[in-house]
Amino acid sequence: MKKTIFCLLIALLGAVLPASVQAKKVRNLRLTSYNIQHGEGLDKKIDHARQAKILRKAHTQVAAIQEVDSVTKRNGGLYSLEEIGRKAKMFSTFAPAINFQGGKYGIGILSKKQPMSVHRIPLPGREEPRMLLVAEFKHYVVACTHLSLTDEDRMLSVPIIVEEAKKWSKPFILMGDLNDEPGMPFYREMQKHFLFLNPAHDKTFPADEPNICIDHVAIFRPTPDATISYYRTWVGEETSSDHRPLHARLGLYK
Repeated sequence: MKKTIFCLLIALLGAVLPASVQAKKVRNLRLTSYNIQHGEGLDKKIDHARQAKILRKAHTQVAAIQEVDSVTKRNGGLYSLEEIGRKAKMFSTFAPAINFQGGKYGIGILSKKQPMSVHRIPLPGREEPRMLLVAEFKHYVVACTHLSLTDEDRMLSVPIIVEEAKKWSKPFILMGDLNDEPGMPFYREMQKHFLFLNPAHDKTFPADEPNICIDHVAIFRPTPDATISYYRTWVGEETSSDHRPLHARLGLYK
């Protein structure tokens, strides 16, 4: 009898407590944002096995990769993203931004699961065209970008990114080399719409002695507290590029 009454009380509490208080199941997600400098490390060697090893070591499920060569002269005619993906056992999704040395140069997403849909959206870039690569998965959406070096172009990118994020009913996660530091105008404007997961002390560039934070992982608002159970970020120590990889682990409420 006592056990029955206890079970009834638990059921009643579950019915009256708000959803934010009730127990929720959490989906763990491991992410990496990495500007690979076309695969070239500080030792001037192009070695895609090193980038793949970094992703395997971090157990990355989705990676946003910037500065990717595809069949260019300097990378020996290799499709770099596919090479890394093959070695890391991940699907590759490429978004070329410019023609370069007989091939293409752009950004990409590597993922353990194949995206359900993919969208490539041009962004402002006066020194070179820029791109927003959006990959939809069953329970979330990941976007990769490498923004312009020009302040004005980055500011013009904000409404384009926000407009895309608003289209999705799933958690929308933005990763990439934003070429902007915490406290700068673009970053402050983006904070109105996104929660940045990595703190300012997560220095990612230059790889040998990192002193600035320009690589970021962020999730679209308005209610990240109802979307995220927990999160943490850390910077890898590798020097397989001129940037260090930025890793994140977060729990998304199911």
